[in-house]
Order: sequence, then structure tokens, then C-alpha cells
Amino acid sequence: MIYPFRETSPDPHREEKATLWANRDRGLARVPFLSVRSCSYHILMALVLGGQVLVRVLRGRVQRHRVMEHMVAAGPGALVPVLLTNLFAGMIFAIQTAREMERFGVLQGLGGAFALGFCRELAPILSAAILAGQVGSAFAAEIGSMKITEQIDALKVLRTDPIDYLVVPRVLACCIMLPILTMMGLVLAVGGGAFIAHQLYHLEPSVFMESVQTLLEPADLLAVLMKSVIFGAMTALSGCCWGLTTTCSKTLGRAATSAVVTTWVSLFVVDFCITLMLFQGIKLNY
Repeated sequence: MIYPFRETSPDPHREEKATLWANRDRGLARVPFLSVRSCSYHILMALVLGGQVLVRVLRGRVQRHRVMEHMVAAGPGALVPVLLTNLFAGMIFAIQTAREMERFGVLQGLGGAFALGFCRELAPILSAAILAGQVGSAFAAEIGSMKITEQIDALKVLRTDPIDYLVVPRVLACCIMLPILTMMGLVLAVGGGAFIAHQLYHLEPSVFMESVQTLLEPADLLAVLMKSVIFGAMTALSGCCWGLTTTCSKTLGRAATSAVVTTWVSLFVVDFCITLMLFQGIKLNY
């Protein structure tokens, strides 16, 4: 049987709709992603998203196999850059510190000064910055592409909560792996500092390590771990937030870049607040 060809009447508003969509994409592409309004919106959304993740974790709504998958990306995938960054940063820090301490004749305390400065501040912030550049941007790109291709809407149709499936595993993976990466980078940085002190300033490694053990307290290591957990959550939440707010393919790359920049700025702001509370103290005058 031959079916007659039935012509469909063309949509009279097709060209108008195409023009509207093109103008919309061009307008979104010109939006200043890192404006004060945009950053404030994404920070507020990240806080809300973090609260939702915390509620789900307390209720036990955690997909362990998904967490393990993202731990591989956030751990071994970022191990080499974190170790190299901490190693060379530790050697640079040791050179600069030893130069000044030798001038004042207190080179024997180089290990303690190195431990206090590098362990408290540089190790967690450098490790988090590397994780944000490698993993946070990837989170934003992956979730943004899923948002554009309507895969997130498909998850909702399948009665799967996108936050349970996409956000919670990524946040937990970063919170678990970043402290481990930070401690490994810290150990390598201390070794690099001891090596440089011995090669350039003839300071015995045993003297360097004894000074480290004398001034570095367990509370300092706990502070490093606490910072790493917070920084890991911030990295994952920022990447997921920018990915969930992506609207078109033209802004996907800018969303990934903005996620990294926003995370870096937020890391230093939060690090300042944590350092002020832990090591300086907040005095309230009534």
C-alpha cells in the first residue's frame, strides 16, 4: 500500500523563535560570570546546596559506590600535581626562611619555623588549589553538560534525586581525599625542606626534624585536617553549583573557569577566618 505524502504546514513563527534563541545564547555568553552579583548568587546557592548535602549525609542517603568512583578522580588523579607542588613550595619556603634565619644566627630553629608556617597555611591551601583546578572544574563541566543535554531532567523522571546522585558523592569524595593528599604533600614538603637545608646551609636533617617535632603540636595537625575537610567540601560544592546553573553550551567553558576562580577566592577568605579563630582568637567586648 502506498501512503500519500502529507505535507505539514510550516511553523510561521519558526524564524522568530530561532532569532529569540540565538539572542538568548548571545546574551548569556556576554554575562559577566565573575561579577559581584553572580558570585554572591553562587555563594548563596553553594551554602544552600551544602545544607542539603549535610541533611542527606546525616540521614544516611549516601551511594557508597558513587563515592568510591569519585574518590579515584579526587585522589590518585590529583596525587602527582599535589605532591610536586608541595615539594617545590617546601624547598622554596625553606630557602627563603633559612636565608633570613641565618642572618640572625638562629638557623637551628629552621625546622620549627618551617613547620609552623608551611604546615599551618601553605600545605592545605596549595593542595586545595590543585584539587580545585583539576577536580572542581571537571565537576562543573560534567554536571553542566548533563544540565544542557537534559540528563538531569531524565534523572528526575526516573525518580532519582540529582543531589543524591551527583552532588553528595562528589562532596564526600573531596572531603575524604583532600586531607589524605594534604598530609602526603606535607610529608614530602618537610623532606624537601630538610634536603635543601642540608645541601645549601649544611644543617643536619636530624637537627631540622628535631626542631619540627619541638614546635609542631598535634593541635596543628588537627587544624590542618579540619581545614582540608572544609576546603574539600568547598571545592566540590563550587564545581557542582556552577555546573547546575549552566544554561547553554556557550557558557559551559566559562562556568568551569569561574568555578575554579570562585573556589580560589573563597579558599583564601575562609582560610583567613579559620586562622583568625584558631591562632589569634576572637575577643568579644561587652
